[in-house]
Amino acid sequence: MDRTVTTVIDTVRCIGCGLCVKVCPYGTISMEGEKAVVSGDRSMSCGHCAAICPADAIRVNAIDKESSRFTTFTADDTWLPHGEYDTAQLVRLMGSRRSCRNYRNIPVNRALLDDLVNIGITAPSGTNSQLWTFTVLPTRKAVLNLAGRVAAFFKKLNRMSEKRYLRFFLKLIGKPELDAFFHEQHDSVEQALAEWENSGIDRLFHGATAVMVIGSKPGASCPKEDALLATQNILLAAHSMGLGTCLIGFAVEAMKNDIAIKRFLDIPDDEKVYSVIALGYSDEKYQRTAGRKKYTQRYYEA
Repeated sequence: MDRTVTTVIDTVRCIGCGLCVKVCPYGTISMEGEKAVVSGDRSMSCGHCAAICPADAIRVNAIDKESSRFTTFTADDTWLPHGEYDTAQLVRLMGSRRSCRNYRNIPVNRALLDDLVNIGITAPSGTNSQLWTFTVLPTRKAVLNLAGRVAAFFKKLNRMSEKRYLRFFLKLIGKPELDAFFHEQHDSVEQALAEWENSGIDRLFHGATAVMVIGSKPGASCPKEDALLATQNILLAAHSMGLGTCLIGFAVEAMKNDIAIKRFLDIPDDEKVYSVIALGYSDEKYQRTAGRKKYTQRYYEA
């Protein structure tokens, strides 16, 4: 992982408050006399130092300013202090976002898709790896092409799962996944494939006019968590922008097991896909938020 130091401190502007030293997670910065200086040989490039500096004396060159610029709205880059946001409205946004399975045939503007990616990367990332990748399918035609390849994978998987001897052998060697697929999903997949082939009904992407594939390059400390945190940012932001979304686990599973699908999307072999989001303008209008199932909560006190 690249830990090159790109931090630059303007010693003329620096007022010697030491706040940058306090928040630096890698000890990249220290105090020399009454000034902060770059003294470490490694950096996380998190930008904490630049964000906290009251004199605007620090720059981290590894940070891409373009990733914080948006086209469809004007962002406020002043820091929002803890406790100074309307929690009730935040919860309302979270509860209002629902998985959409009915989309209108309206294309999504590419500027919106670009802004959603930039919103996605505001998510936290383990050891600030930020090795996530975003592959965008901006048209319904591209979505249908991907759907056809995913459908072909599951058609083949369904045929394999029908072989009882194969399921038995795999279970015998500790691989029960094919047997579980046969008993839990074979019939519904078979029906969806028949509707796709005979009537063109899209049970995979539900008529979405755009898709976003989120993955990670190798080398991240927790790539799956990073990708899913970015995914949640995109899901919530999309709702605020007027778009419906749905996570498509079947597409993730297909790309996990059939590298040809990733190659079709020009995704390198060493990248792993962790989420696929269907995007589009929803044809659903709800009256209220829904509750959740009963959950387990624990406290531990030593």
